[in-house]
Amino acid sequence: MFTGIIETLGTVTDLFADQGNLHLTIGSNIAHELKIDQSIAHNGICLTVVAIADGLHTVTAIEETLNKTNLRNLQKGDLVNLERCMQMNGRLDGHIVQGHVDQTAVCTIYRELEGSWEYTFEHDATQGNVTVEKGSICINGVSLTVVNSHANSFSVAIIPYTYEHTNLQQVKEGSIVNLEFDIIGKYVARLMQR
Repeated sequence: MFTGIIETLGTVTDLFADQGNLHLTIGSNIAHELKIDQSIAHNGICLTVVAIADGLHTVTAIEETLNKTNLRNLQKGDLVNLERCMQMNGRLDGHIVQGHVDQTAVCTIYRELEGSWEYTFEHDATQGNVTVEKGSICINGVSLTVVNSHANSFSVAIIPYTYEHTNLQQVKEGSIVNLEFDIIGKYVARLMQR
């Protein structure tokens, strides 16, 4: 379980395809604190640490994960949002994030405002995921508040701290991001379908 509050940025140092899997090696300032078999959110995707060495950690994404996320688009040098799982005795500063990406979205509008940034994302509405204004959304692992909500799109606004400390600084029009919709909203939507 995660909160969507990014702990640090990591840098992709190596990518290795193996059958249907992709092994990613990430350099970060928390690598020395990690353990083998630990769950870490990478751009909002819960992945298991399989190796650690010299300020680097490696995780493996299977084909199912690659098909539903933007991991297959990563290249060496790209920044990755990292968050270790939440501690049960800590504050939930963001919202409840499972690390299970629902789908991807494309950035259709990027606007730099006076002291903030606004992004509009379009997603496939046929998958049944919904947003609500002032509700929570997780984008690349970042817990954000929905500003405008439509059937297949929504907007978010971010503050300078979030821009500077996450890989949202690299998101522009045409960028593909990972989305995890609010778990409470997903349960309500499922109940309404019945």
